[in-house]
Amino acid sequence: MLAEIIQPTSLADLGEIVRQAAANSHAVFPLGGRTMLHLGLPPTRKGIGVDLRNLNQAIDYPARDMTITVQAGITLSELQAILAAENQRLPVDVPLAERATLGGAMATNMSGPRRYGFGTLRDYVIGINVINDEGQEVKAGGRVVKNVAGYDLCKLYIGSLGTLGIITQVTLKVKPRPEEQVLAILECSPESVKPVLDQLHASQTRPVCIELVNQAAAIAMNKRMPGLLPEAKPWLVIVGFEENSQAVAWQIQQLIREQQRAGLGGLDVRFGSTADSLWQALVEFPIQPDPSFSFKANMMSSATADFCLRAVGLGIGIQLQAHAGNGIVTGHIVDHLTVTQAGDLLKKLHTWVMAGQGNVVLLHCPVEWKRQLPVGGVPRGDAWLMRTVREKLDPHQLFNPGRLG
Repeated sequence: MLAEIIQPTSLADLGEIVRQAAANSHAVFPLGGRTMLHLGLPPTRKGIGVDLRNLNQAIDYPARDMTITVQAGITLSELQAILAAENQRLPVDVPLAERATLGGAMATNMSGPRRYGFGTLRDYVIGINVINDEGQEVKAGGRVVKNVAGYDLCKLYIGSLGTLGIITQVTLKVKPRPEEQVLAILECSPESVKPVLDQLHASQTRPVCIELVNQAAAIAMNKRMPGLLPEAKPWLVIVGFEENSQAVAWQIQQLIREQQRAGLGGLDVRFGSTADSLWQALVEFPIQPDPSFSFKANMMSSATADFCLRAVGLGIGIQLQAHAGNGIVTGHIVDHLTVTQAGDLLKKLHTWVMAGQGNVVLLHCPVEWKRQLPVGGVPRGDAWLMRTVREKLDPHQLFNPGRLG
């Protein structure tokens, strides 16, 4: 649906591109690293793509204040490299960080395993600049943490899939890099998954991630990084800690004691750089090469184990990774499905997830299926509110028309 792709080199260029598109009734499609273009519905009309990767400069970095202001076209890997020079980081996991831009990550509200301990981008954005449908730059928030004046429009744009405007500049809170990191792996039978997760929720330790991975997902990760995970058991629970060395050592010892008391088996513990590859595999899992069908389910964390066990029992080739502490499950179907089979599958998943007060959204499928399947999950009672916001900020649906339905 792209008539052409334009790559502006300045905010003035970007504003003019938007004004001309609006005058000619052309749609505008903001583009970054193009790692998540499969999200949402297809566009409803043709337009121009606006590639923002030239707008990638660091504007201000007062490291002592632990904030940074950057243009939204910067990649996550470039941003993390700047922060690492001051022993700091943004503790939000984004797949394909060498390609994914900050603006794109915000538009899709990406997060990963560390969400359990550190939250999402909504917890770190304190200032935002956006080009609106008139080609004008509007601002919200500021460059200081204690900025509480006015409406918090920053959170409105995060997760909007680029439908409310083009994010151009962002100010973020950042955190110190941890002194030590550890991942502990526990092999589980289907019967022990729920007791293990219950034990972790009751633990005196404070993990930054609690990941549940089924055997098929472990095998898939091992194909990309041989020898990464054990494959003998149906399930793996992977627990991560990041803190100073003394605190991490105590938490691992405590976790071992708690698991032994509960009779839940031993742990495979990986410290420091030996855990890097596994961290990376967990972060990259949501984007698999050419799955036939992918979904994301969210629910109360207490419902995660039951949902995952039922999903594996469907008898199809399904790879599952759950952020079990948050109740978020990503699934990839590798077996061939028809659109009818996909619809039946989503109905079952929705039935199960509703028991945990959740929903299921479709991440990836053939484009031609999207008008037949509930891509955004079961409709909720707040759809009218989202439509009203869209009508106020982009009444002519200039940006990404149709992507949110």
